[in-house]
Amino acid sequence: MQAGELYRLLMAGGDRDGDFDRHVLACPLALAYAESDSPLDQALGLSATDLTTLLLTHFSHAAAFIAGRLDVHGGGDSPASLEEPDLRQLLIDNRSRPGPDSIWLAHMVARRSLRANHLWQDLGLVDRADLSRLMRDHFAPLAAANARDMKWKKFFYRELCQQEGMNICKSPVCDACTDFSLCFGAEDGHSLLAQMARQADL
Repeated sequence: MQAGELYRLLMAGGDRDGDFDRHVLACPLALAYAESDSPLDQALGLSATDLTTLLLTHFSHAAAFIAGRLDVHGGGDSPASLEEPDLRQLLIDNRSRPGPDSIWLAHMVARRSLRANHLWQDLGLVDRADLSRLMRDHFAPLAAANARDMKWKKFFYRELCQQEGMNICKSPVCDACTDFSLCFGAEDGHSLLAQMARQADL
């Protein structure tokens, strides 16, 4: 099954505007499933138990189909980098909603932050606006702290460094910094989920 097909199966007739929370969970699931370079729980940074619970909670109609892509040995939530546990905790500590959805998203955002593209792309989202809304909805204190709309990966790294007492900025004022465009430039590009769907149709 291709990424776009799986996304539509997961959404079960719902859409991005009408069910945004389901959308932001379905996008990384569909993209990680289509990448097929690692078990699904590892690709998303979730334990097999948590991913199974997520599937049964939001996508019970597709859970059996996806279950075959979980790592039977577990360990999907084992850190894939030194900074991943700190980023995951930063997100969890700044949750603005109760319940498990924000915790699952914290794991997925932290794991997908390790990949090479813009974070919104590696989460399978439609555009950067999707990621900004995800952050406002689920991690409002961080969204408020990023009032100038710094690129999210840069923002996370800066926050983690500041927690450790390190100042990584070249200038006390962003506008005067030579790295301004790296931190605040546009995050253009195509949705990886949409790209995979187009390639499948060729």
